Amino acid sequence: MHRMSQRWLVLVAMTGSLSMILLDQTVVTVALPSMSRELGLSAGGEQWVVNAYVLAMAALVALGGKLGDRLGGVTTFRIGVTVFFLASLACGFAPATDLGEAWIIAARVLQGAGAALMTPVSAALVIGAFSVAERGRAMAVYAGISQVFLAVGPLLGGVLTEAVSWRTVFWLNVPVGVAALVLVHVAHPADVRTDGARITAAPVAGLVLGVAATVLAVQQAGTWGWTSPATAGLLAVGLVLLGAFVVAQLRSPSPLVDVRLLGRRAFLADVVVLGLVQFGLLAVILYSSIYLQVLLGMSPMLAGVCALPLIVAIAAAAQLGGRWYDAAGVRPPVLTGVLVGTAGLLAWAVSLPTLGYGAQVPGMVLTGLGIGLLMSPTNTDALGRVDAADRSQASGIVQTVRQLGGTLGVAVIGAVVLGAEGGPGAGGRPQHAADAITLGFFCAAAAFVLALVAGTALLSRERLTVDPSAGPAPAAVG
Repeated sequence: MHRMSQRWLVLVAMTGSLSMILLDQTVVTVALPSMSRELGLSAGGEQWVVNAYVLAMAALVALGGKLGDRLGGVTTFRIGVTVFFLASLACGFAPATDLGEAWIIAARVLQGAGAALMTPVSAALVIGAFSVAERGRAMAVYAGISQVFLAVGPLLGGVLTEAVSWRTVFWLNVPVGVAALVLVHVAHPADVRTDGARITAAPVAGLVLGVAATVLAVQQAGTWGWTSPATAGLLAVGLVLLGAFVVAQLRSPSPLVDVRLLGRRAFLADVVVLGLVQFGLLAVILYSSIYLQVLLGMSPMLAGVCALPLIVAIAAAAQLGGRWYDAAGVRPPVLTGVLVGTAGLLAWAVSLPTLGYGAQVPGMVLTGLGIGLLMSPTNTDALGRVDAADRSQASGIVQTVRQLGGTLGVAVIGAVVLGAEGGPGAGGRPQHAADAITLGFFCAAAAFVLALVAGTALLSRERLTVDPSAGPAPAAVG
């Protein structure tokens, strides 16, 4: 097969896989009420259907990057896709008996584990398939379309739940996963293994337990209370384990995660910007859906349709951001994107107290344009700054920070919203709930401002013109 055809097949396969991973972060929330009624989920069980997936993915994604080095990126991807779609089948077949709650939570953990294996190697495979001059455009497709599926999750979940069954929300992953495996088989990308990539039990346990304890503490803080001994104790354990892990990895000649990569200013800048943006983004998607359905009384399907200004703007701007990155480097599209996104969030926030939809549209469009401009350049630049042998690990670090940022953002912004109103729609007046969600949006905008400050200070002024694996250091342009 011609190399051009091969690389585009790789891109389609990787984009499809990341799309279903991000889709499953938001699609389930809309299907949850129907799922809960049929399976008899407890209040805690409902929370864990959502949290188990994110927790498993956050805890294991850095390990997935290392496994990509050890087993080869293609092999790791195939294992991850297979685990993911088999776990999706299991979710859809959860029995409506006393076993239903434990069944679906366990299946969601397996979904998260499969996603953790796929995510870091998929980005590395896309970067490796394209030349430096084409990576921005390729990653615009990879990251841009995937971000659209993150935002379209509530719409798709509403349509499938209302028209067919909540179970189809999970079964949808099966044909996508099978198609990804077929495309990878046909394209046959190189399955590169890194010599000397060893995985030992102690650092794996330290990393997985540290991330899991930290994420669990943040997830449960809304229930236990931020000042409760359980939250403080679990968070302390997680941070101590992660601190010990980092120290051990710095001293190791063959680290599980090469945290020294964060010592590279250009890579660190991309990671920090992505983490801060994700902090605000997931909470905004969650609370915008709550606002439309609870406060404006929309059905899940209509609420999803009303998210189209955000979705279309992300898709359109992602293509522009990728081409801009290829032409000018990372700073112009990312700083512009964060600035536009911040303006959009502020405009969106000030429209919320009106308890109407039309006034929100300009803010939604600006927010989507900003996110689309910045997402693919930061991902492309982060992986382009490291050698090919380090890309799976670098991708694992990027995705771990993104997962932690999103989880922390939902917890912190959620605590702000609930503290200001006592829970949107939960017995309070709609105006009070709208004001509380507005405050949450301002918190998300503050995270974008921090990303703008960090990006201005740290993002590289150099445009990559050669692959670090193949030649001299990146050349400065302009």
